[in-house]
Amino acid sequence: FFLTRTFDPRQSRSVRRQQLEMAVRVAVDEVVGALKSGSIKSVVVLTGAGVSTGAGIPDFRSPGGMYATLKPELITATERQRQAMAMNPQYVVEKSMFFENQFPYLEVRRPFILGTQKHQWKATISHWFMRFLDEDGLLTTLFTQNIDGLDYQTGLDPEKAINVHGSLAVIKCEGCGNAVDFDSFCREVETNVKDLYNVDPAAPKESQNILCKACERPLVKPNTVLFGGALPAEFFDRLRSDAPSADLLIVAGTSLQVSPANSLVQHVGKQTKRVVVNREPVGEELGLRFGDGGDLFLGGDCDSVFLDIIQGMGWLPRLSAVRDRLPKANQKLLDEVMLKAEKRAESNEDAGHK
Repeated sequence: FFLTRTFDPRQSRSVRRQQLEMAVRVAVDEVVGALKSGSIKSVVVLTGAGVSTGAGIPDFRSPGGMYATLKPELITATERQRQAMAMNPQYVVEKSMFFENQFPYLEVRRPFILGTQKHQWKATISHWFMRFLDEDGLLTTLFTQNIDGLDYQTGLDPEKAINVHGSLAVIKCEGCGNAVDFDSFCREVETNVKDLYNVDPAAPKESQNILCKACERPLVKPNTVLFGGALPAEFFDRLRSDAPSADLLIVAGTSLQVSPANSLVQHVGKQTKRVVVNREPVGEELGLRFGDGGDLFLGGDCDSVFLDIIQGMGWLPRLSAVRDRLPKANQKLLDEVMLKAEKRAESNEDAGHK
């Protein structure tokens, strides 16, 4: 199937764009055909930040994401820690860093923690696609690397979702495991943690520790998995039980650079059709083979691609029913597709009267 490097560089940009769109349409038709054929009984999905960018949540590795825009000089840290973050922004969410100094994690995460509490972001078309799969009895497991909790806004069965890297809305002490009420923690974040982004005039100028009521250490945080920390046992259990028997694996909006979550593509069976929905091809170093290798690549923004699949599946009425619950940008996408569908229907009706 399609890979960008197969395009002739001498061709005009418009021709290459047309080829790209045609390749995606063909791949979408193949996925829709497989889902409609009845041969697909079990779908396993792995999602990353790309399924939530339509909600306005920046991802980590893309331009404009957290890693690209991080300013260590503004973070409450030692000079050595700032240098480490400048060299590798991932240190903000490293376990060793958090036990040394909690402020980098809390200061960078502050707007995401408080935004989650206020339901600032809405589930995207990509999230609703997972719900529709579940409604039709096709979804076996959704492995999400995201910590935003948007999957649950759609009413997705919680038993079907594995939060590989934890959740912002669950608060625990990283030291003793003591659970903390989410709203109480958010109040402490508002009053104790400074605002790096200058959006909250009521935020303190300097950060102060948030202490665990049980062990009195400043290790309280959302129950997200830090780099260097252990993934939940449930991830490995479901990886072993659900992946090998899947008929279809959909990988969406992820760079496939973070292990062990990326190993999911290697744990499916030989019979499993593997589909990647992403802006660029990923996972070739993990054994994904596009083109003659049999794996499918659907290039583009996740919401646009899944909207095409939703339309092919005849699920547009379901999506239209929740239009007001979508982010504004997604509403616009849906409206454009609905308008085109109406015009086609009118054209077909006129042709039938001739």
